[in-house]
Amino acid sequence: MRIRLAKRADLLESGREAYPVKPERTHSLTELRKRFGSLAAEETSGEVVSAVGRVVFIRNSGKLCFATLQEGNGTRLQVMLSLAAVGAEALADWKSLADLGDHVQVHGEVLSSKRGELSIMADSWSMASKALRPLPTLHAGVNEETRVRQRYVDLMVREEARDMVRKRAAITRSIRETLHALDYVEVETPILQLVHGGATARPFETHLNAFDQKMTLRIALELYLKRAVVGGIDRVYEIGRIFRNEGVDSTHSPEFTMLECYEAYTDQFGMAERMKEIILNCADALGSRTIETDKGTIDLDGDWAWLGVYPGLSAAVDQEITPETSEEILRRIAESRGVAVNPAWQAEKLVLELFSELVEPSLLQPTFVYDYPPSAQPLARQHRANPRLIEAWDLIIGGMERGTAFSELIDPVIQRERLTAQSRRAAEGDDEAMQLDEDFLRALEYGAPPMGGIGLGIDRLVMLFTNVGIRESILFPILKPAQV
Repeated sequence: MRIRLAKRADLLESGREAYPVKPERTHSLTELRKRFGSLAAEETSGEVVSAVGRVVFIRNSGKLCFATLQEGNGTRLQVMLSLAAVGAEALADWKSLADLGDHVQVHGEVLSSKRGELSIMADSWSMASKALRPLPTLHAGVNEETRVRQRYVDLMVREEARDMVRKRAAITRSIRETLHALDYVEVETPILQLVHGGATARPFETHLNAFDQKMTLRIALELYLKRAVVGGIDRVYEIGRIFRNEGVDSTHSPEFTMLECYEAYTDQFGMAERMKEIILNCADALGSRTIETDKGTIDLDGDWAWLGVYPGLSAAVDQEITPETSEEILRRIAESRGVAVNPAWQAEKLVLELFSELVEPSLLQPTFVYDYPPSAQPLARQHRANPRLIEAWDLIIGGMERGTAFSELIDPVIQRERLTAQSRRAAEGDDEAMQLDEDFLRALEYGAPPMGGIGLGIDRLVMLFTNVGIRESILFPILKPAQV
């Protein structure tokens, strides 16, 4: 860095810009490749252009120097600087001032080299932005820690990183296009909230000075979107950032992105069709409905199975498990299978933990896991045929939950009972329990239409299609501060 700072000083002392406002640019590198990519070896175009890019490769040798420029979409183009074309002074300046990572502007004729490489034979060059920190060489790359802590460096040197960003953008664009075609309306709901609800999770707390009021960051999008449906927006969705003050691991982040959408006059099965259409359209936007993973090939074009929680767990432990199965039996199963459980957990929670540990990881192909016990989702409707269950499903693909849906609970009396039970848990010290939201209950009391709702984790969907962990699926993830 001392050497590069000295080069910056040399530029300024000689009256040249190290960081000009707007370098001359007649074509992007992509445009040049499209226009002149068919030139044969040693063929000249007769056209003089001006281009700008980051130096990602440099070889200075005698009277002819080579460099590779790269622009944001990953397109690269060779630049040649010869003594005859640029002159002795400009070539000497190039050798002494230009480094890997610099943005430079070059002016010259487009041609194809002896080896058939599309190039610009520069007749002049100038600095567009002097890099003060060395750029990793392309062949060496960056380690995993640097990839997430210095994402900008990762994006510079690794095409896979830039590709992940483009794929994520394609996924969210596809979701919006799918929902818009189905007449859904996109809305924005508050991030700062007086009452946290819509999920069981520990919120981040803050303070609104103007009202001298404690606030929380939202843990879900659900309750405000349901208010919109009550108000007559029959199909509504939001893609928004969610904040949960919980653990960090390979599949969880304190802030993440969710799609939630709600539709009047449908149920969990109608929303399953919506979910399938959303994900298949995302796959089509990325070019393939098959995904290769360490566990095997996922075929999204195949049948999407339905698996009940209790039958699925029964098959896994080779004995019948029902909503009536006792805590004692479930604890014995957990102990025999090496599943750690909390002594305070009741039977329903034990079933959910056993299913999560013993069944979910084996579900490679898309599977709707349904018929959950009521404690799993306090905002879901009671099952139409079995009062010991609720109408909710989780979509498991590649052994991981990707999304969830309910036939939504719209009875304000039952919803009050469930939220009151949640608030009691909160008062007893459960940091993840929901609070009683009187305004949400008031909205239901005006008459909510029967509806279904979806929650889809965008980050987990990106993980599915890109085969990366959650830290790499998020462009700038929250990380523990590095040790200084």
